[in-house]
Amino acid sequence: MDPYVIVGAGLAGAKAAETLRAEGFDGPVVLIGDEREVPYERPPLSKGYLLGKDPREGSAVHPAEWYDEQGIDLRLGTPVAAIRPAQHEVELAGGERVRYAKLLLTTGSVVRPLDVPGGDRVRTLRKLPDADDLKDALGRGGRVVIVGAGWIGLEVSAAAREYGADVTLIEALPQPLSRVLGDEIGAVFADLHRAHGVDVRLNSGVKEVTDKDVTLPDGTTVPADMVLAGVGIRPDTRLAEEAGLAVDNGILVDASLRSSAADIYAAGDVANVDSPAFGRIRVEHWANALNGGPAAARAMLGQKVVYDRVPYFFSDQYDLGLEYSGWAPPGTYDRVVIRGDLPGREFVAFWLSEGRVRAGMNVNVWDVTDPIQDLVRRGTPVDPDRLGDPEVPLDQV
Repeated sequence: MDPYVIVGAGLAGAKAAETLRAEGFDGPVVLIGDEREVPYERPPLSKGYLLGKDPREGSAVHPAEWYDEQGIDLRLGTPVAAIRPAQHEVELAGGERVRYAKLLLTTGSVVRPLDVPGGDRVRTLRKLPDADDLKDALGRGGRVVIVGAGWIGLEVSAAAREYGADVTLIEALPQPLSRVLGDEIGAVFADLHRAHGVDVRLNSGVKEVTDKDVTLPDGTTVPADMVLAGVGIRPDTRLAEEAGLAVDNGILVDASLRSSAADIYAAGDVANVDSPAFGRIRVEHWANALNGGPAAARAMLGQKVVYDRVPYFFSDQYDLGLEYSGWAPPGTYDRVVIRGDLPGREFVAFWLSEGRVRAGMNVNVWDVTDPIQDLVRRGTPVDPDRLGDPEVPLDQV
């Protein structure tokens, strides 16, 4: 019997392998990853592990021995050279070919480089060894420049300040997270980091990086003992493209996570899903890998799968914790409603389109994720005044 093969040994791939066994599949399973680390979760890399609060092994999805116990052929440090759909084969970098009955691609994303002179000097944070190196560097304090005020940039800024480093945060947009949250809510995060001593430079960028400083477009130089770029990621679609699969901002899959090629599926960061609830959507967060891998595994087993979960992510920065549910990119909403204390950073924000809740984010307000997701999923118009009134329970809006 040809095995079920999973290419990409991260959270989505590991959870897919787990689900195959949990659903009773007793055939061979091969899980292939180009990293040498046992499959791990990425949130600790910019949160608990980076801060020295969580152990390194705590990020592992399963202990190393679990894969042997489950009869899963885990191949680490094994890059895949090509996928051959017509032959139902995966070709490994060394030339070995592995046949598959079903194939799941969970190849994730790769970091976007900082494309300026000296950009090869900067650090990035995507893999566990990156976090090892960054943790050691932050432990030495000094002057840290972070380029990009997205989630990674903000979380690393917070960690660097907790280590006592002097931090300059450079962002090209008018506010942190403008493309995700809009300027009004993004300003909350600029104020948060300034309150903790971060030098936040907005509407700026980087012209050059040297071994001692960063030059901005206006010619200003910022001293730097270390520079980290968090300027985004892109789906790792190389194998899919070369194999002739349909690709457009990720591997195009249907609601059951099936690709354009027979017996090939995709999940996690790399999958652009035709969701009945949200249309075409590609989500780059932990919960999507956690839930998408198992959904793809069930589809591979022939079960009826409709993957339309409400997107979800979380972040921790200093004393601020948040959860975001939904999908409201720029241009998809016409109003933001605030429930609670925005200046005090204890609130829930809602992004609405024609009165319908597209997304909600709770900041230092807890146990409201379920009703927020219900509002998003229901998609019916709500009264904005009641939505913004903390005295009205969310499940009664």
